[in-house]
Amino acid sequence: MPPLEPADERLRQAMTRVLLATLPGVLALLWFHGWGVALNLLLSGATALAVEALVLRLRRRPLKPDLNDGSALVSATLLALALPAYCPWWLTVTAAACALLLGKHLWGGVGSNPFNPAMLGYALVLVAFPSQMSHWPALHGMGLSEGLQQVFGAHPAPDAWAGATALDSLRINTSLTVDELFANDPAFGRFGGRGVEWVNLAFLAGGLFLLQQRVFSWHAPVGMLVSLSAVSLLCWNGSGSDSHGSPLFHLFSGATMLGAFFIATEPVSGAKAPLARLLFGAGMGLLVYLIRTWGGYPDGVAFAVLLMNLGVPALERFAEARQRRPLT
Repeated sequence: MPPLEPADERLRQAMTRVLLATLPGVLALLWFHGWGVALNLLLSGATALAVEALVLRLRRRPLKPDLNDGSALVSATLLALALPAYCPWWLTVTAAACALLLGKHLWGGVGSNPFNPAMLGYALVLVAFPSQMSHWPALHGMGLSEGLQQVFGAHPAPDAWAGATALDSLRINTSLTVDELFANDPAFGRFGGRGVEWVNLAFLAGGLFLLQQRVFSWHAPVGMLVSLSAVSLLCWNGSGSDSHGSPLFHLFSGATMLGAFFIATEPVSGAKAPLARLLFGAGMGLLVYLIRTWGGYPDGVAFAVLLMNLGVPALERFAEARQRRPLT
């Protein structure tokens, strides 16, 4: 096997660090949801690598170094972590195939995609199969045998197996105060979604590791988290029944930290200039809050990043114009 070119080797090292940084979040998800998370990861990863190899063959390109750079596996991993545990096998396979085909190779392969591949695959199956994408399992999932039967359609889900998330419950709530929701609704934990708050802390730890390793800059994550905190603080009216949740609740519910450190920082479809990255993250945070609060979906990370991907050229032009503007 010939040695990798320096650029390919740098990409592989960066992707390896990203995969390593997901481990705290993966372990937290495994603890709270069980084998369904592992099955998602295996199905998504195998599908992504198979599609990658097939497309490279059809394009008559060598499998190496493209198959070894880790980009397909990173997209598959982030997609699998965003999907509901124990979702049907065909849903995971469809999402991963769409992510690689429509999110990556349709545009020419690695380095050319205008949209985040993982979130494009997620958004497509969310729109196409909303019922299957709304079945979030209760904590501590199933055993391996039951999980396999559930994923491959041989075992009906037990009663009360799936339930509303904290974001779901808060969005549709009309009568209970937030304090009552935290006290009585099993979807709520100490300060965010039950279990999800610890998953978010785990992804935060992984994201800080990536910042320390300088895999990406601080601009997009900080922009997203500050924006989400600011808008949720401005719209927060305490514990009333019409409350949309505190900044702390929004930071540690849903896929906030996964979105801030692993989705907003995707280097190809995201902004390049520091100011553009900061605005990219800020726009994501605002859109996440708007979709969570008034949209038709409980979490808005996927749609937020895809909408901001569309705005990257404008953000880059704005950042360039600001850089060229003479000081007065």
